Amino acid sequence: MENTRPPLPPFTMETALQKVQMAEDAWNSQDPERVSLAYTIDSEWRNRTEFINGRAEIKAFLTRKWQNELNYKLKKELWGFRENRMAVRFEYEYQNTEGQWFRAYGNELWEFDENGLMRKRFASINDLAINESDRKLYTQGDSIVLPDEYGDSLWDPVLAQ
Repeated sequence: MENTRPPLPPFTMETALQKVQMAEDAWNSQDPERVSLAYTIDSEWRNRTEFINGRAEIKAFLTRKWQNELNYKLKKELWGFRENRMAVRFEYEYQNTEGQWFRAYGNELWEFDENGLMRKRFASINDLAINESDRKLYTQGDSIVLPDEYGDSLWDPVLAQ
């Protein structure tokens, strides 16, 4: 039997936001083993044009990814949720092995099993070459921050109610 990964579905606003933050933290660790443990053994992914199946392929994919995407910083944001599914928007910045900076924008659709492990992840991602001076993601303590002027506060009005 696989481990459980709280919070478990069905999600509330609080637990959905917690799940997204946990994913952001794991991905920012750039540790393929740590990240892969959030997915089912037979997890199904589409990442850009790649189709990835299972934890072993996820770990191999992430290992390749972070060998080529240096100085990686990611910010995820909950877009919507219901029951065991979430929609997440994100952006991340990285530098390729030639030194060129990029910002990647994307959306993910997630589906979780009853143990809180992600069984499906479908990601659509676009890259934009940027100058180093155009970077906007920065570290504040243990968190990656996308300043509010760039739309970091999507849920602030909802949570304030």
